[in-house]
Amino acid sequence: MRDIPDLLDSLKRAPTILSEFVDSIPRQKLDLRRGKGFWTVAEHVSHLAEVQPMLLQRIERFLKEEHPEFIPYLPGKGEEEPDTPARLEMAEALERFRTCRLQQLELLKGLDQETWCRTGTHPEYEAYSLYILVRHILMHDHWHMYRMEELWLARDAYLTRLE
Repeated sequence: MRDIPDLLDSLKRAPTILSEFVDSIPRQKLDLRRGKGFWTVAEHVSHLAEVQPMLLQRIERFLKEEHPEFIPYLPGKGEEEPDTPARLEMAEALERFRTCRLQQLELLKGLDQETWCRTGTHPEYEAYSLYILVRHILMHDHWHMYRMEELWLARDAYLTRLE
């Protein structure tokens, strides 16, 4: 867990990286659907904004509960869930992402080693802790950013199919 300062620094930088990245994409490409089952770039941005409060709540639970038990968040998998995220205006989505990320970082600031090691239960994972959650948040950010870049720039023959 020697990488905690790096994880926190990377989480702090993610809103700027995401905003600059989204600003570089031509507006007409934001809502382009590359195929059946594909999200648009705008939907990925909207998803990143929409999941941050849930991730903030998970951090809070690790700080308040002895051994929290989590349920999976599976967008598009429930009966009431749409297949794609609701499309937010990009400025609103980016601001939501930034604001919630700052709240997450405020909670994580100055935690001791024992707190970082707190464990919980999550049915998707063999192990789950505050440390793993924080690392997961960073990886989730970057996976979606990579996917957005691929959706924007990759030629059809090289586009990863996730079905």
